[in-house]
Amino acid sequence: MQVSTPKFSLRLASGDADLQAAQRLRYEVFVAELGGGGADVDHDRRLERDRFDAYSDHLLLCDTARPGAPVVGVYRLMTQERARAAGQFYSAGEYDLTRLEQSGRRLLELGRSCLHRDYRGGTAMFQLWQGLADYVARHGIEVLFGVASFHGTDVAALAHPLSQLHDRHLAPPDMRPVSRVFQPMDLLPPDAIDRKRAAVEMPSLIKAYLRLGGCVGEGAFVDHAFNTTDVCLVLDTARLNDRQRAIYGGTRG
Repeated sequence: MQVSTPKFSLRLASGDADLQAAQRLRYEVFVAELGGGGADVDHDRRLERDRFDAYSDHLLLCDTARPGAPVVGVYRLMTQERARAAGQFYSAGEYDLTRLEQSGRRLLELGRSCLHRDYRGGTAMFQLWQGLADYVARHGIEVLFGVASFHGTDVAALAHPLSQLHDRHLAPPDMRPVSRVFQPMDLLPPDAIDRKRAAVEMPSLIKAYLRLGGCVGEGAFVDHAFNTTDVCLVLDTARLNDRQRAIYGGTRG
């Protein structure tokens, strides 16, 4: 249980120790807590990892008020240049990204975002987004995208939030990823969607991106290895309104 007021610092991972700290937190959240897995997960060392880690930057949120300044939040960031070196974006294994990649816009893939359970519901996510905003500005990023997940693979149980996403939040056709193993999201007609239920069942990260003007690709992807149902989020930074820019970028002019 957290007993001190957190004092946050942000940095990009530098070296194996930082990377493993990120992978260890990811293991606690995605594997131990949510029941995910994968061929590259190291259960003995409790590290959630894959081949894309070596080609990405890893944004670390640390609590310097605690001994050892533990990593309590992470974001994995992959630019187009890093994706070319890796052979593809991670999301390309689930979604056809052709329209995004041919848009001529500068892309950044977001992935493996998570917070330690003691830091959810507070300012930690906002702190991570401040670091993300700085990274976006530094690299001239125009479009953010990446897969975000619902827990579980029972698509029928997710009919209301998935149908809500399809009905209200599809990405523009020229920016719309399409699921490679296509799971329709329009499981309910619009007049049958319980909008309140959809909001309650929508993961907080997805809701946050929607509030910033984000949208989703066409079709979900059921990831049995990770025990999730994924959607592909797309956020065009040029379409953020002034209020949303303030949320995303803080008070920077």
